[in-house]
Amino acid sequence: MKFAAIIPLVGCVWNMLLACFVLWHGFRNAAHRVFFFLGLSIAVWNLGGYFLLTGDDPETGIFWARFLWMGVIFIPLLLFHLSLIIAQLPVRKWVLWAYLFPSALAVANTTPLFIERVRLLGDGLYSVPGPLFPAFNVIFLMVFVSAYVLFQRRKRLARAHYSRLDALIAAQVCLIVLGTNDILPLIGFDKYPGTNITVYPYGSLAAAIYGIIFAYSVLQHQLLDVRIHVTRIAGQVIRFLFLFSIGLLLLLTATLLGPGQFNAFSFLSALAAIMVSGIVASIVFPRLFGSGSDSVEMRILGDRFEYQDQVRSFIQNMYWYSETQTLFDDLHELLTETFRLKGYKIILRDETTRTFSIIRSSPTVALRELEDLRIPSPIFQYFEWGRDAYLSLGETISMGSKGVLARQAREQLRGLDAQFCFALSSQNEPFGLLLVDQKISGEPYTATDINLLVLLVKNLSLMVNQIRLKTQILQNQELDLLGRMSRGMAHDLNNLLTPVWTLLQLSSEEGTNTFDEDLLPVALRNIKTMRAYIKEALFFSENLRPDIQLGRLDMLLMQAADLAKASRKKHVDINIEAPGEVVAEIDEVLLQRMVANLISNAIDASAEGSEVRVELTRLAKTEASRDWVRVRISDRGEGIRKEDLNRVFTPYFTTKNRGDENRGFGLGLAICRKIVNLHGGNLSIASQLKKGTTVQVDLPTRQIKQVQPPAVAST
Repeated sequence: MKFAAIIPLVGCVWNMLLACFVLWHGFRNAAHRVFFFLGLSIAVWNLGGYFLLTGDDPETGIFWARFLWMGVIFIPLLLFHLSLIIAQLPVRKWVLWAYLFPSALAVANTTPLFIERVRLLGDGLYSVPGPLFPAFNVIFLMVFVSAYVLFQRRKRLARAHYSRLDALIAAQVCLIVLGTNDILPLIGFDKYPGTNITVYPYGSLAAAIYGIIFAYSVLQHQLLDVRIHVTRIAGQVIRFLFLFSIGLLLLLTATLLGPGQFNAFSFLSALAAIMVSGIVASIVFPRLFGSGSDSVEMRILGDRFEYQDQVRSFIQNMYWYSETQTLFDDLHELLTETFRLKGYKIILRDETTRTFSIIRSSPTVALRELEDLRIPSPIFQYFEWGRDAYLSLGETISMGSKGVLARQAREQLRGLDAQFCFALSSQNEPFGLLLVDQKISGEPYTATDINLLVLLVKNLSLMVNQIRLKTQILQNQELDLLGRMSRGMAHDLNNLLTPVWTLLQLSSEEGTNTFDEDLLPVALRNIKTMRAYIKEALFFSENLRPDIQLGRLDMLLMQAADLAKASRKKHVDINIEAPGEVVAEIDEVLLQRMVANLISNAIDASAEGSEVRVELTRLAKTEASRDWVRVRISDRGEGIRKEDLNRVFTPYFTTKNRGDENRGFGLGLAICRKIVNLHGGNLSIASQLKKGTTVQVDLPTRQIKQVQPPAVAST
């Protein structure tokens, strides 16, 4: 029995099923269609390989050889096409036209010009290339390019997302190496260079591995628009099928490395042993398979491994926290559920009053100031002078350590009921303490416990200090912004009120009810401007909730352009370019206001008779659930200075004259960015002096509804 022939047969069935499964989830999706044809081509390759390994008739063999190459010819270009889509790169028209080249080779494959005949080599039949076969090498280079495309995309991802492409890149590298192996006999190498070993068609093994890895990537990382709800039973079946597939591939690989060493009984026995081992492991060690009770596992291993993994995982993820409240909530669970402490207390210094207070504890105690804790005092001198990571407070383990200062520090903390004290410090200056009580089980602390707590507190110190510094910076920025806003508003309102005050003062002195005919229009205009000014300030300060409805962006741009042009008395052409009807989920009122504001700014910056361009384009697919569009508004005006470009979004900052009824007061761009953010989009500005300014707005076509967590006060 040729066990090696099972490899291409498994690869054929697996890739065909996976291709149909992906296609079933959406034929209209371009990525699904490309993957279907790729899976179909790999299945054709594997099926042809199976019959070449099991047959010995040259006449039948030539049919299966040409059948095999009918699939292989298209694989490199399909692989490149799919890699472009996964890497979220645009698929140019030349990629589609490039399919004509393998199509021409497929036609040639029906004649001896591509595959001339077959010959027996080792345990199977191999193709003998015809005069047109070298043309395939040009297409085969696309396999290398595909792996390069994914690797370049990986470098642009955040480190946490590397794993999304690592497995797929590894599968493509495997396909490159073993696929090259299969081409060796066709270019004149019947034996591996430098050896006396006959070349064997390992490419079918690579195809099977690629199918398994791609299935994992689709299910785990959703590289395609495929989402599956897996029940517990279905999940268990998938795990066992995965285990069975891996075991089968490893055994088949062993049959290739040791031909003649396996018979039907030994092969099937080994495969059965793998499955039985998996079933037993799922009962005894359920965490290996992600389900069930872990009581048996706990009896065998205890909780050491799981316990240490949880603590280290918490430390690694600690730097994602942005507020102390959430950080301390998860720390509470770690200390009480993982360390299984009877109690703990977190003491922090208030940066304003410089006093220390218990800000978190278990069991919960009333938050109170600790008058005895101050800098300097014995407990903080102990950590500053001794540079120790912790202080033991229990009577049985703390006797005689660190002399007088240690005894004074223990005496200072005597009323707080703790076993150990750890210092939260920044640059060797303590700013807080973590006090931990004994374990619920009453077991003594081990060296592993202490080392993990020391490591935890060191990282906790860095994180808490970083959050506190960020909070101080934000508070300072808010105070600075409030000062600038107050100065700007006072200056502008004072200028606007001056004509009104003068008009009222003159009317009062003359003792009549008539108003100065020259000042009256100015006063009325200024009151109108002040009302608009206050309205904009209120709009900016409000916590708005957009009224999201389906609307046409292309029509909205035209309406906004008409609105902006009507409000500006300047002859400037507005040229709008849109790709037909573009429907998106938007708040039409807010977006129209934003676009009209941006076009008005462009008109103000433009010279008489010039042009403002408004472009609406669809962006390349970047998300499975929605598309993105881009609005670009460009002018050829004076531009913005480089030093001002970073400040244009700051409220009340403006490079224009203040007090003009049309020009506003520096809130326009801040409001525009707020509206874009409310739609989940991005707004950016590029500008060059004397060349003009371009404002770019990227918007999603569908709003993802997110549940906002309740606001909590951070410490």
